[in-house]
Amino acid sequence: MTKAKRGLGKGLGALFGEEVVQEVSGGEGKLKEETDSVGNVIGKTLEESKEITVRLSKIEPNRDQPRKNFDEEQMNELADSIRQFGVLQPLLVQRKGDMFEIIAGERRWRAAKLAGLKEVPVVIREYTEQQIVEIALIENIQRENLNPIEEAIAYQRLMKEFHLKQEEIAERVSKNRSTITNSMRLLNLAQEVQQMLIDNQISSGHARALLSLEDQDIQIELANRIIREQLSVRDVEKAVKQAKKTPKKKEKKQEDEAMDLIFLNLEDRMKTVMGTKVNISRKDKNKGRIEIEYYSESELERIVELIESIKQG
Repeated sequence: MTKAKRGLGKGLGALFGEEVVQEVSGGEGKLKEETDSVGNVIGKTLEESKEITVRLSKIEPNRDQPRKNFDEEQMNELADSIRQFGVLQPLLVQRKGDMFEIIAGERRWRAAKLAGLKEVPVVIREYTEQQIVEIALIENIQRENLNPIEEAIAYQRLMKEFHLKQEEIAERVSKNRSTITNSMRLLNLAQEVQQMLIDNQISSGHARALLSLEDQDIQIELANRIIREQLSVRDVEKAVKQAKKTPKKKEKKQEDEAMDLIFLNLEDRMKTVMGTKVNISRKDKNKGRIEIEYYSESELERIVELIESIKQG
């Protein structure tokens, strides 16, 4: 029987071997039961293949996988397909104690649950944390499953945590370096604007046009106009140019200056307590955001313990 290609692309094959991205033939091999540490049967292995069947309850998603949003309509369509034809491509997993953690295939796992399946085919592999991130990123990008912000965050993680250069990331995901750069620039947008992009309220073209506005309040204001007035990308580019020409008010009201001093004082007090840099960003009179910086894993643990001790006190 001829093996059928899985079609995940050159990127995945280069990372974890072509045998993983090819369909594994069942043959006439003998079934062997897979058990956990206490002897419970969790799946069956065809001894002549590298593919096993595992109960869905023994599989868990990878919390660090790039994709966070799953389209409900597409998931239902995949679930319908799985009801008719089953899971055609095994999930790629690694052992995690008595469980199996998904490296690639969370969408299939979720759809299988919707379809009412009790078990699914998997291929077990062991990878480093970096390889897992790369595999999940490549699979999602090749299937266009990531929204622009999820993709940008994944690139950022590869750079910050694993010290990859943009050229190296571009090579791994088969994209131009400029594409990686432009993707990561989206993370400079205001959080509210990023969410609008995630929710498909504005397009990537709109978002890139807004990037040239340094003032995030103006970004948010113009992004709301895009939604409200259904502005085109060209309209937004014109509005951005106009916004840059509009002079900013240099004089502040005495009330604003007083509030600035109050919040500076609050920042200093929090810095003294936390022992690290603290920034308070005000949205309006009653709302804002507190950012506490840390520079190592041990420092993060110290800050968390400090906050916990305040709660307990």
